[in-house]
Parts: sequence; structure tokens; C-alpha cells
Amino acid sequence: MNLHERIRSLRKERKETQVQVAQSIGITDRQYQRFEAGNQKPGFENLCALADHFGVTLDYLAGRTDER
Repeated sequence: MNLHERIRSLRKERKETQVQVAQSIGITDRQYQRFEAGNQKPGFENLCALADHFGVTLDYLAGRTDER
């Protein structure tokens, strides 16, 4: 599973909208939509914010491990 699939799966697991996640990490909803669609890769700060928001490691987000 790659990054955009992971963040979509985590968001749905938490029953959050794209807008809610975007607001939580301080980006626009359009930018988050691009991350989730795989059209844009988040920078380091946004990756860290996503990992913190979802309570997972960066390695989990990147698909390097299945351990959260």
C-alpha cells in the first residue's frame, strides 16, 4: 500500500472528511485532496503532521512497515 492509499484508509477508518483532516494539519482541503489522490506528495512537515494526526509512524505512512 502506498502513501495516498494509506492516508485515505486512515481517514476513512477514523470517519473523518478530507476537510477535517486538512484543517487539523493546517493545509487547504484542495491540497489534502491532491495528497490523497496521489497527484502531489506531501513535504516533510505535512508528512509529520499527518503521522501525528493519525497516530502512526512515518514508516507506516510511507508503506515501509505495517506496524503503526
